[in-house]
Amino acid sequence: MFQNGACYIRVSTDDQTEYSPDAQLKAIKQYAKNNNIILTKEHIYVDEGISGKRADKRPAFQNMIANAKSKPKPFDVILVHKFDRFARSREDSVVYKSLLKKECGIRVISITESIEDDKFSVILEAMLEAMAEYYSLNLAEEVKKGMTEKAERGGYQTCPMFGYRAENKKLVVVPEEAEIIKFIFEKYATQKMNMRQLTVYINELGFRTKRGNIFETRNIEYILNNPAYIGKLRWTPTGKIRRDYHNPDTIIADAEHEPLISMELWNKVQEILKDNRELYRTGTHTTANVITWLKGMIKCGTCGRAMVISQHKYLTCNGFVKGQCKTSNHIGYEILENAVLKELKKVYDDPMQINIVPKANDDSLTYQYEFLVYQLSKMKDKEQRIKKAYADGIDTLEEYKENKERLINEKIQMENQLNEIEENLKGVNDPNLNIKKRILTVSDILTDNSIDTETKNKTALMLINKIKFSKISNTLEIEFK
Repeated sequence: MFQNGACYIRVSTDDQTEYSPDAQLKAIKQYAKNNNIILTKEHIYVDEGISGKRADKRPAFQNMIANAKSKPKPFDVILVHKFDRFARSREDSVVYKSLLKKECGIRVISITESIEDDKFSVILEAMLEAMAEYYSLNLAEEVKKGMTEKAERGGYQTCPMFGYRAENKKLVVVPEEAEIIKFIFEKYATQKMNMRQLTVYINELGFRTKRGNIFETRNIEYILNNPAYIGKLRWTPTGKIRRDYHNPDTIIADAEHEPLISMELWNKVQEILKDNRELYRTGTHTTANVITWLKGMIKCGTCGRAMVISQHKYLTCNGFVKGQCKTSNHIGYEILENAVLKELKKVYDDPMQINIVPKANDDSLTYQYEFLVYQLSKMKDKEQRIKKAYADGIDTLEEYKENKERLINEKIQMENQLNEIEENLKGVNDPNLNIKKRILTVSDILTDNSIDTETKNKTALMLINKIKFSKISNTLEIEFK
């Protein structure tokens, strides 16, 4: 009797030649042939150069699991070279094998670890998985130990930073980039240019980061804090936070590559950076976390990027802050709120012609109706989220069914409420009165000090799509929904 099969192949960077994709596939194809399993090209899933620690980081694996849930099921078994190819985490192994077996009727078979389908096989398989996880954890510890020793010797083990390239596992100076590094340190040390100005200047020259992106202020900050430019290398074994420049666990050691700046220039820059950190810490320069009901609506009139709170009661173009926009579009958020409210009242006096739902004379019913329509419009997003949770293996089939049923009940309840309100709605002959009522309702909410900012924000978003602010022309452009 023939069975339809799939195969999963994973090769991490530390695996030997015997575990290469070709070697695994060859052995799996032979096993399939000997056991009457039909293996087609579309169901050969390969994750190459990827660790088996976490299933959610393996795209081919996730694709295979998603396909396994299809109806009718596309295959009966999944063949792997060894169980540790499927997963090195016992938690992942149990979750996904259980999902495949119980919900899809699909078994996972190791072609090199023969296990019979009996009670003892459960214990044996668990032992094999535990050994694989132990190997993975032990390997990680050994690799970390080796990297720590190499860091203490000043060994190079990261991607080359701007100013250098990798050549025979060593850092070699890139002349044109090196000149930019010297320029950055010299201009910042003399305070002739700040980080934002340096970012704009370097982007205008056409330089890009090692990843091919335009520079941001955080890239300049990283350069100014990187000891690589004085001939040292830094490595932090306890974390991956790139901007944690003063982690007590960080290892900084003398390296073999050529430094680009002097120790005197480095120390001068570090003193300025330290002073700036103290300035922000003591509160001389405030960055209060002020919330405004305009959140998510204000865009820069020059570059179109979002405007964010950068200083107390001020909104600034996020692109300008990062050195990606040349226009310093900034304005006090209270001034902006008043201007938008003024425009809403102006619209009330001279209504715009837009399509809206019918309104009753009762403003409370109007707002209820608006809010229910808004909530119903979000139902599709919720449906997509619960489907994705099931497809990604986060939720079981039972959980998916429960979530879906609850969502349907919510939808029915809201539709019933809408029907009740519609019964009480009275026809309005003047089409302009409709928009007047809507604007008046929103305006009242936005000016009521007893209503919290979050509610005001949600209310404004029901009416306003986005607002563009231009400091150059001193104009606001409001786009209504």
